[in-house]
Amino acid sequence: MKREIKATSDGSKTLYISELNENYHSHNGALTEAKHVFIDNGLKLIYNYEINILELGFGTGLNVLVTIDEFLKTDKNHIIHYFTVEKYPVTGDEISNLNYESFFDNLQVKESYAKIHESEWNKSIEIIPNFFLTKFNCDFFEIEKLDLPKIDLVYFDCFGARVQPDLWEKPLFEQVTSKMKVGSLLTTYSSKGSVRRILQDLNFKVEKKAGPPGKREMINAILKEENLND
Repeated sequence: MKREIKATSDGSKTLYISELNENYHSHNGALTEAKHVFIDNGLKLIYNYEINILELGFGTGLNVLVTIDEFLKTDKNHIIHYFTVEKYPVTGDEISNLNYESFFDNLQVKESYAKIHESEWNKSIEIIPNFFLTKFNCDFFEIEKLDLPKIDLVYFDCFGARVQPDLWEKPLFEQVTSKMKVGSLLTTYSSKGSVRRILQDLNFKVEKKAGPPGKREMINAILKEENLND
C-alpha cells in the first residue's frame, strides 16, 4: 500500500496510508505521542539495571529513537535490549524525508537514526554502547516463535483497531503476555474497553492514564502473579 509523508501538530512528520485512512502516529504530534506513551508512561517507570523491551511494531523507528534519547539522559549505568517486529519496513526515502533526527540535540541520537534503519534484520546490533537493537522482519502473530529473553516492557503500538481489529484481540495479547515476566509493564495509546477487559482476563492490573494530545486516556497494564488479587 502507498504511503505518504504528512506533518503533525508538533512539527514532526508521520506516514499516512490513504487506502486505510490511517496514520502511523497521531496527527496531534508524532514525537509528542511517542514520548508521552512509551517514555513518560513506559521506560521511565522501569528501574531494572538490564531492561528488555518488546515493540509492536518498528514502523518509522521513532519509538526506538526516543528510547535512545531517554537512555542517554539517565545517570544509571544500565543496559537495554530492544526487540522490535515489523513485516513491512519503510523505505530509505521515507526515512530521509521523515527527518526525525533533526528534533534531537544529542549528536549520538542524531547519528542513531540512520544506524537503527541500516542495522541488519534478525540480529542483535549495538547501536550505541549498552543499547542493543534486534529487528525481526515478521508478522506480529509469529512472536511466539521468537527466541526472546523475558520482557520487562512492551510498547504496544499497532495500527488502530478500526483498520486492524485482529491486532487488538486476545490471541495476539496472549502471545505477547507469554514473553513477559511477572511485574512487567505493557503500555499503549489505546484505551478501548475491550482491550482493558482482555488484559484483565490475562491477569494484568490495568490502569487508565491521561493520554497524549488528542486522546483523553491511554492504558498501562502490569502483569501480576497468578494468585495476586486486585
